[in-house]
Amino acid sequence: MELPKFMFSGVLILGFLSIVAQSIRFEIESGHTKCISEDIKSNSMTVGHYSVVNPNEGQPLPDSHKFTIRVTSVYGNSYHYADHVQSGQFAFQAIEGGDYMACFFAIDHHPTIKIPIEFDWRSGLAAKDWSNVAKKGSVDAMELELKKLADFVTSIHEEMFYLREREHDMQELNNKTNSRMALLSFLSLFVCLSVAGLQVWHLKSFFEKKKLI
Repeated sequence: MELPKFMFSGVLILGFLSIVAQSIRFEIESGHTKCISEDIKSNSMTVGHYSVVNPNEGQPLPDSHKFTIRVTSVYGNSYHYADHVQSGQFAFQAIEGGDYMACFFAIDHHPTIKIPIEFDWRSGLAAKDWSNVAKKGSVDAMELELKKLADFVTSIHEEMFYLREREHDMQELNNKTNSRMALLSFLSLFVCLSVAGLQVWHLKSFFEKKKLI
């Protein structure tokens, strides 16, 4: 009885992941830019699909409903670029870890219009095509769920190491900041004492000169 409960929990978790990884829909006003960020671990696969939502179903999209998209890493390196498009996709393996940015720019149009865009961006485990895994491996439903669960556990393990690295980096940054603040405080105190000493010396010299007069 324990195995079915375990498998059922795994299916629920993976079902939750599939819900989280659903696409989003937003609008861009012509002549404006909207950016979406995604935190991606290094060496992780990421896949994105984007398209303009047709405001008039059954009719071709108007030429005014076009946009430019650029996907960049946290260091500003460009991984994908498409100009004046209505749909497209990208897929790459992230070399750099951190926040990746997908920026959409709607072409200028008069009068101003709003372009509805549907964007599906997945990375890591959510980017894996399980339908192809099932076809290539010729596995049944139970084996496929086991594969999903195993990949999910591996993903959690990798995420824990990634978070530890980020925590270590933040701790180092915090220590450096504290050291610099302590040094700055010491310098500020030294300057204040020096100025106070100069003022005392100046007043002392002033009163001594007055006594001599």
